[in-house]
Amino acid sequence: MNQKQAARKFVEQWTFRRGSEKGEDQQFWNTLLAEVLGVEDVAARVQYQVPVPMRGTTKFLDAWIPETRVLIEHKSRGVNLDEPQAGHDGKTPYDQAVEYDNARPFDEKARWIVTCNFDEWRIYDRTKPLAPPLRLSLGNLPKEVHRLAFLINPTEKAIPRELEISVQAGRIVAEIYDALLKQYTGGAKEPLPEHLAALNRLCVRLVFCLYAEDADIFPKDCFRRLLENTPSLFLRERLIRLFQTLDTPTDKRNPYLDAELCAFPYTNGGLFHNAAESEIPPITDDLRQLLIGASQFDWHDITPTIFGALFESTLNPVTRRSGGMVYTSVENIHKVIDPLFLNDLTSRVEAAIKKGDKRTLLALQAEMASRTFLDPACGSGNFLTETYICLRRLENRIIAALQKGQGEFDLGLTIKVSIAQFYGLEINDFAVAVAKTALWIAESQMMEETAEILHREPDYLPLKDTARIVECNALRTDWPATSFIIGNPPFLGYSSPGMTAESKADMAALFPKAKFLDFVCCWYKKAAALMQCTDTRCAFVSTNSITQGEQVAPLWKDLNCEIDFAHRTFIWDNQATEKAHVHCVIIGFHANGAKVSCPKIIFDGDKVIPAKHINGYLMDAEDAYIESRNKPLCAVSPLVRGCQPTDDGNLILNENERAELLSREPQIGPLIRPYMMGSDFIQRKPRYCLWLDGASPKLIRSCPQIMERIARVRDFRLAEKQRRLHCSTMCESQRIRMLPFQKSHHKGVNTSP
Repeated sequence: MNQKQAARKFVEQWTFRRGSEKGEDQQFWNTLLAEVLGVEDVAARVQYQVPVPMRGTTKFLDAWIPETRVLIEHKSRGVNLDEPQAGHDGKTPYDQAVEYDNARPFDEKARWIVTCNFDEWRIYDRTKPLAPPLRLSLGNLPKEVHRLAFLINPTEKAIPRELEISVQAGRIVAEIYDALLKQYTGGAKEPLPEHLAALNRLCVRLVFCLYAEDADIFPKDCFRRLLENTPSLFLRERLIRLFQTLDTPTDKRNPYLDAELCAFPYTNGGLFHNAAESEIPPITDDLRQLLIGASQFDWHDITPTIFGALFESTLNPVTRRSGGMVYTSVENIHKVIDPLFLNDLTSRVEAAIKKGDKRTLLALQAEMASRTFLDPACGSGNFLTETYICLRRLENRIIAALQKGQGEFDLGLTIKVSIAQFYGLEINDFAVAVAKTALWIAESQMMEETAEILHREPDYLPLKDTARIVECNALRTDWPATSFIIGNPPFLGYSSPGMTAESKADMAALFPKAKFLDFVCCWYKKAAALMQCTDTRCAFVSTNSITQGEQVAPLWKDLNCEIDFAHRTFIWDNQATEKAHVHCVIIGFHANGAKVSCPKIIFDGDKVIPAKHINGYLMDAEDAYIESRNKPLCAVSPLVRGCQPTDDGNLILNENERAELLSREPQIGPLIRPYMMGSDFIQRKPRYCLWLDGASPKLIRSCPQIMERIARVRDFRLAEKQRRLHCSTMCESQRIRMLPFQKSHHKGVNTSP
């Protein structure tokens, strides 16, 4: 019997059982672990009714799996896992589990907390306290049993359904994008810029319609029915009419508008402005079927942070590489925002909730609503979207705490955090549209969560055009003053082929003297200039080369900034369809003199290193810069020239040249030796040289190929010697011509040479 069959049998067995917490919970878990997940000797791997000493008494947690550090709080069937429980001081099952976990020794802390009532599971990842729990129902167990692998395998992760849905949604969008692109180009190899711009806008509009229908922003199935009821031949015109309708207030619509279109609400927000006919190409039968298939997919639970990145990855790969765009994973976003502000804010909210201090909670909510955030290279808006979601989830916790014992709450007045607090600068028009859409989707999802807390119906529409994402060159634009600056600017090295003439001009404007800096340094320079005389803090993901070698001094010496925290080199991980193989650092910093008080921390893999001062090399040490110099540090002879063959390439051989020489004159084998410079070592490209020192003159003369190369070297060196002699003579002549003037001028006599 395979795992899915075992899961079906388990569902049949437990669907109609009484579900008593004390009488059947252990049998439930033993059966699940042994018969469904295949655990041998369950009794040796699971502990039940584990005593927990607490405040002069002993309580018992329901189950503990030491190997995977899973703490289980089991309730009777019918108990609401999300509501406070009578007789438990108003605590939810999760709150109870946390209380037990907090009372246990450090080496027995839970990695996972699972609450269950026979019909449902809630799975909490203790390393991500702000993330919502993974929800799993008994009826869906056969399809989703793989999500419980973390119970028995320490290396497994509970894969959120939202992540899987977001990845699938990204693939659907990619298919639609490719199909539409063929219609725009009409068979041509390269689409025109106006075609790409129109395609980008159309994809954003279609995705919003697909999401809005499943998120109850639009009436149920109205968009799917429009696609199914309209033949391919007329679908283009129908979509144009739909977009125009969505952009028209209800009271200004044609009174004779089709009932099918009248069902759609006024959307606003600028998403459907100027829906010109030329923006939509003819719709083929295959394309119509793709759209219908997409409408049957469940878009409601996509994660806007991840989906925005995947959506943007439908761009042409060549365009993506040349723009230096890399799509950040949620985990990496939290490496930036957690130490920058979120950890501190979360701990203060949790402390106020624990104390029941409503005055402090209101002050914290006001503080959250006053903070502003800028991503000056925002791409699809990952950093802004995830930051907004985290703040709103914290605000929802505050709202839930304030609601206890209170009367009616007005949904609109209760929510203070707004997408108007988030600013983005982005040079790509499609990415701008995606970022705005991701923020709108995030706003609707968070509003839905708040509405559930307050038992109100959310009012999503019309959209408010408050997503402040601007299409521009961030290096030639004045940045708005904000509380925090975050993001991952383009990953382009100073010698990268993606460095366009415009990029090089931007570099030269900001760093007129430094020649060997990565492109990301421009964002550091702009951020540092904006932050002076303010308390603004910044954190960027960057190529690690800016903390190594010759780049450190020209970047950090004149920034007038102090580093707060840093992640040393780590390998980039992201949700892009094409993974970016980049080694990165994360650096958080503020301007010198700012009123910022935070512990200095260096993250090095799994190590967390407290520091007194973090320098440009990400070391716990005072500032020091290793710079190039042409004079020795002590009284020794200067190094005038290093390893320089001065052979015009005639003594150096590549692999093919070596093979050809040996095939013609095999006797010269002992004269060919490996030759390696820095780039050869790094790139592992073998080269060779002719090593004639100590060689027999008779052997050399017997090899015409060698003699020919020696002759070319001789001619090159003689010509080089003549050139230098000529330059030296010219310089000496100039010096002699200047002598009378210098001598007379020194005596104060104005004598011309």
